[in-house]
Amino acid sequence: MTATITPAATKIRLDTATAHLDPPVAVIDLPSLETNAADLLRRAQGKPIRLASKSIRCRAVLERVHGQPGFAGVLGYTLAEAIWLATDPTHPFPDVVVGYPTAERGALRRLAADEVARERVTLMIDSAEQLDFIDAAAPGHPEISVCIDLDASLRAAGGRVHIGIRRSGVFTADDALALARTVAGRPGFRLTGIMAYEGQVAGLGNRPAGKPLYGLAVTAMQALSVRELAARRAEVVAAVDAEFPLRFVNGGGTGSLETTTAEDAVTELTAGSGLYGPGLFDAYRQFSVAPAALFGTDVVRRPRPGFVTVTGGGWIASGPAGADRVPIPTYPQGLSLTGTEGAGEVQTPLHGVVADVLAVGDRVWFRHAKAGELAEHVAAFQLVGADGTVQEVPTYRGENQHFL
Repeated sequence: MTATITPAATKIRLDTATAHLDPPVAVIDLPSLETNAADLLRRAQGKPIRLASKSIRCRAVLERVHGQPGFAGVLGYTLAEAIWLATDPTHPFPDVVVGYPTAERGALRRLAADEVARERVTLMIDSAEQLDFIDAAAPGHPEISVCIDLDASLRAAGGRVHIGIRRSGVFTADDALALARTVAGRPGFRLTGIMAYEGQVAGLGNRPAGKPLYGLAVTAMQALSVRELAARRAEVVAAVDAEFPLRFVNGGGTGSLETTTAEDAVTELTAGSGLYGPGLFDAYRQFSVAPAALFGTDVVRRPRPGFVTVTGGGWIASGPAGADRVPIPTYPQGLSLTGTEGAGEVQTPLHGVVADVLAVGDRVWFRHAKAGELAEHVAAFQLVGADGTVQEVPTYRGENQHFL
């Protein structure tokens, strides 16, 4: 009979594995990482998952997960990063799609000059202007693969209401086909795929804490959006693929795997954040995540009963400023940030009954609100196994790679 792994046991294991390290220390809890990876595959229902590297930002973790059946390819976030991943001499990734258009002139010149990179890297576009930019940055370049980014937002009230992220201007089948024909008519470009990220479904939690009515409204909006996008994406893919056979059609994110995989037009999915289990994913009703990526810092003060203060901790996530962007005290359970100070740059006060059993030097573990941004704060992750063994691996920062 397998023993239940409790939060208290996890804290002891992480504390013991990292006791020799001064804070702040970042860990990837491997049992939780494997649990999350298996759940992503379950939800994908057989469609391959392309790993979103911006949510991982550590080559060792990318390699570990990418090597598992069911994961295939990387969705990069800058061209420089994509070239680095695709041409690494020890463990190159053979299929990297840059998930966003690029204005990196130097990286475009490197891509044009590197045959291996061109075979493995696909650029993202949503307008002819971007093709013009590529031509100007790398005149006379050899053939470069491109993917069309389809706007997956929900438009209502005749287009006056926009729900979702603001990305591409390509919305209809006519828009996509016109751009595909432009690509086909331009020397030096080859269309290989279509991508659409439904951020209003994949990136918006439908069970926000303390807001049940808002959660119901989000759920209803997402159901409407899923139906609308499934029909529109099928029309777009059919129109483009009839003239220009596509290698892949990419969609979704961690928060929408169930609905995106149900679309016949979609050939592959994208996920990344779900591997680490950051705080923002606590607000989803259709799945749950295990805390896999955490950072630890130590108690330095005990100002009064029920309170402790730890060093640092103020690693705030990107996006609209709000309570959901702050780190979450995770181990030991029962600690909360204060409303007046929150997570601080140099010190963070915490309160809760459990504070009274913590001593100066004891470690407190937090989850970042988002996934990959944690890696920008540290040079290494400590990979901690179920048996407490630990392996230190560099993050992108630790390899002196800074892409944003």
